[in-house]
Amino acid sequence: MRFTTLTTFAATSAAAVVSPFAEPANSMGFIGCSMAENVAQGYVAVQGKRMWGPYGTSGMVVQSWTNTNSQSWQLFDQQAARYGKPTAVWIQICIFTNGATYNEVKQLIANTRQHAAPGAMIYITGQPLYSAGQSCFLAGVNGPENTDALAQQAAADASQNVTYPGSFLLKQGEVLDGCHANTQGQQSLGRQALAFWG
Repeated sequence: MRFTTLTTFAATSAAAVVSPFAEPANSMGFIGCSMAENVAQGYVAVQGKRMWGPYGTSGMVVQSWTNTNSQSWQLFDQQAARYGKPTAVWIQICIFTNGATYNEVKQLIANTRQHAAPGAMIYITGQPLYSAGQSCFLAGVNGPENTDALAQQAAADASQNVTYPGSFLLKQGEVLDGCHANTQGQQSLGRQALAFWG
């Protein structure tokens, strides 16, 4: 049932999406870990233009982004210096087995506002979910589902002013190593990203 809902959401969003060229190229940044890199790799592969391509965020889970002066934010700021401060940012809540708290997620959002352009639109999702029988060993049992729940919690919290576009999904045959997307999976994630924000 859940996966039918996700598929329907993606199909509906894809139909409603404006041309990916409606927004300036590279005007949308992102933060996350290697799973966010997988989305960015796929987004570039399917000719997405609005969001940055991958920039080396592998292993950068929530705690990597809670200090606004961390190495992770220094990398983000290098991208912002290259393309201009982004007018939109996608936050991917990414965890290892130790998880993340809602307070940490709120800190990510606050830090994002400091590093993005004033008034930037902020999207928030969890790590990709997986079709039945799959999960991500790095995130632990129910880890991807927990990140998705945190993203939805943030979007439901009016004080955070963030948008949850839906959850990413990796299907059978799209996973490389029990967690990350293979080439086919990256392209699938990239198409989902295009449906979410052009």
